[in-house]
Amino acid sequence: MQNIKTNISFGLVFIPVILSPCVKPNNISFNLIDKKTNSKVKYIKTCEKCNEKTIKQADIVKGYEFEKGKYITFTPEELDKLKTEQDKNITIIQFASEVELDPVLFEKSYFCIPNKSEKAYNLIVSAMQTEKKVGIAKTVLGNKEALVSLRVKDGIIILSTLFFNDELMSVPNIVPEKVNEKELNIAKTIIKKMTTKFNHEKFEDEYKKRVENAIQKKISGEKISKPKSKRQPQVINLMDALKKSLAQTETKPKKSKSEPEIIKFKGKA
Repeated sequence: MQNIKTNISFGLVFIPVILSPCVKPNNISFNLIDKKTNSKVKYIKTCEKCNEKTIKQADIVKGYEFEKGKYITFTPEELDKLKTEQDKNITIIQFASEVELDPVLFEKSYFCIPNKSEKAYNLIVSAMQTEKKVGIAKTVLGNKEALVSLRVKDGIIILSTLFFNDELMSVPNIVPEKVNEKELNIAKTIIKKMTTKFNHEKFEDEYKKRVENAIQKKISGEKISKPKSKRQPQVINLMDALKKSLAQTETKPKKSKSEPEIIKFKGKA
């Protein structure tokens, strides 16, 4: 998505902003190759009613099938006419607490950068920070109306598109079973030992690095070898798995073989 110029509508206040994506594609790009000829496979747009004639992009419009094989078409200009002036702005409908928004609702995020009117922009940023609120708004992005949230981070407004309620799947009905107290205490201990401050920078795409390394090996004519992985211990039941997991989190020095390791549990056994 390219940068988009728009306005945040806050009551009767209009704040010019530029939407800029928060993330960038970072995938390794592969082409589709015919394995017999080692040539690139092309995608050609054709018309099914004119002997598979190749169609130019300029001659393609959007179509809606209202009956089998029957279409009505729309040009980009016709679709743009359906947008009201309000649709072209990011119109704040209400404010809410951020904790009220379930993370499953979030789709894509964009920076809202001030465009010209920095005074009005800084005003709403300060007000939202002081009140600790997020704005809930609507706008049209492309040819789709979007429900969005506006929150402040590091002095900048972040716009995140939200899924509408009818886009969400129903929560699966899972019947909870009674939890064993002994197993619960071990699980809680494991969680406590594994709890540290989240540092986003320490997480890297290791698989991508292995793919990049494999590409270089292929270019050099080397064979690709399977990476070594840690051997997972065999576990018989849940309690066995919990105990071995707890042992992996221990940071204390290992005891001598003559001194048996004792795992203490809280609560009744």
